[in-house]
Order: sequence, then C-alpha cells, then structure tokens
Amino acid sequence: MANIGRAPNTIDAYGRAVDDHLRFCAAESAEPLYVKADTVAAWIGEMLERPPTRRHGKGASRASPGLANATVQQRLVAVRSFYEFLVEDGLRERNPIRRGQAGRRGRRPKQGLVRRIEQAPWIPTEADWQRILEAARSEPLRNRLMVSLAYDGALRREELVQLAGDDFDPAYRLIRLRAETTKSKRSREVAYGEATGRLFMAYLTERRNIMGRVGGPLLRSTSNRNPGGPLGASSWSKIVERISRTSGVSRLSTHSFRHLRLTDLARADWTIDQIAQYAGHRDLATTMRYIHLSGRELAARFHRANTSVHADRERLLARLLETP
Repeated sequence: MANIGRAPNTIDAYGRAVDDHLRFCAAESAEPLYVKADTVAAWIGEMLERPPTRRHGKGASRASPGLANATVQQRLVAVRSFYEFLVEDGLRERNPIRRGQAGRRGRRPKQGLVRRIEQAPWIPTEADWQRILEAARSEPLRNRLMVSLAYDGALRREELVQLAGDDFDPAYRLIRLRAETTKSKRSREVAYGEATGRLFMAYLTERRNIMGRVGGPLLRSTSNRNPGGPLGASSWSKIVERISRTSGVSRLSTHSFRHLRLTDLARADWTIDQIAQYAGHRDLATTMRYIHLSGRELAARFHRANTSVHADRERLLARLLETP
C-alpha cells in the first residue's frame, strides 16, 4: 500500500481494519486462508453489535451499539483487499467478501454484504455560521486565516496545513494546490476572497516579525514545544474543536467548511462539473453527496423553473390565435 503511494492515514486505517478481522478470526479459531462467507458474516454481525467504546463530551458514551455504517464499509473494503492479495498470491482460490456493483453502463446492480447508509452532510445554518465566525474572532490571527482559507478554498484538512507561501498568487487571489498535497494526487486551483487576502497579508507580516523571513510551510507553530515548526493536521482539528465549544455549534468539524463552501457554490448556480473541479473530485457522485441544499431552496428553484415552463407553454398556445 505504501509503495503504490497510498496516504499514511489510509494505510493506518487499512491496517487497523485487517488487524480487527484477524483478531476476530483468532477468537473464532478460524484460519484466514480457509475463511468462508459464514465467518465473514459473523464478523460483520459482531461489528454491528459491538458495545460502544468511544466517548463524546464529559464521559458520555455513544447510546447505540455497533460500529458506524461508514466504519463497517471501510473495514470491509480493506479486508476485501487483504483477501484479494491472498488470491493473487495463490494462497486462496476465491475472495470470501462479495463485492457490490453499481448499476452503470447497463449492468445489473449488485448489493454488497452491508447496505450503505448515505447520511445527508451537515452544514451550518446562517445562525450557526455567525456564531462560528464570532467565536473565531477571539482566535489568534493564524487561526482566523485558517478558518477563512478552509471555507474559501473548500480545503481538506491535509491540504490546508500543507500550504506554502509560494502556492499563493495574490494578484489573482488564487491558490495552487500541489498534487502531492491533495487526496486525488491531482493539482488544482482554488480562489480566495478579499477578506481572506487581507488576513493573509496581515499574517505574513506578523509571522515575519516573530520568525523573520522563512520559506516552506505557510502555517507555523508558536508553541514553546515546537516554535516555528510546521503546523500539523491534528492542530487544526484542535482549533476547530475549540471554536465548536466556544460557539456552541457541537457538530462543527474540519470538513464543515468544505461542505458549506461547495453548497454555497451550488446556491450561486455553479454547474456540478465546475463544483467537482473546484473540490478536486474525480466522481460527480461524490460531489453530489457534498452539496446540501435545503428544502426551501429546492422549492424556490422548482417554482422558478415551473414559472418559466408555464410561460413557454402559454406563448406556444397563444400561437393558436394566429391564422396560418
């Protein structure tokens, strides 16, 4: 996995998934080289009934048992890859984990072992967004810039913290995301607004006064433990958690800024292809999951479209009044 360029987080997640499966096999005295579908089904059942272990808030555990649907899906993908490796090496004849198939290009859709649950992405309301920005105002200048960049550029966590000063084009207010920092390993350009531009210039001045002229990563640590060092992804997560607590918007995450930005682009009547290019998505289906227009917005669009169609119908019917 590492040799073919998978991201470290992906490798870690796949490793934990395979480890979880092998632990289950050991507990059931099942040899992975001879595991069949019934053992896989038993493992899935155990994951769906597993007692909650993660804690949220002040000692409160998750109410419902079982791993989240997305976690189960991810573990199945990883362990399927593990068994594919065994099949390719001639250690097994077939893969015990059935693969689902989308109904595309005339193919008949095939359900995977676990039905995928698609949750609508959460995005802040206008009132939530105002509280978030109000809470962010009390943060240091660097953190305020990060909030603004995360929204304007619809940036993933890793893309944000790996920004370098040379990636910015202030004349056109553009950021060039290098291929090695993106999830798809494809470079792309995103824009930022005037307010973000002012925050960017103010931060450069502040950073120069504290650290002097330094190249490389834009966002630098000011802690005593790592002064001047590049900021890590976990630091951004902690900043967002603090803003979430201060604002009282408990569902805020590092990805919320990206969801909101892409939805705002849809509200501004960008096409799905334009939004996918801005987000760096290879698959338009992924982009569709990110966009979350409210029922009120969809209803307004429906009435506008219906009014336009009705006007066209009336215009054509009016031609019946004319003699050929």
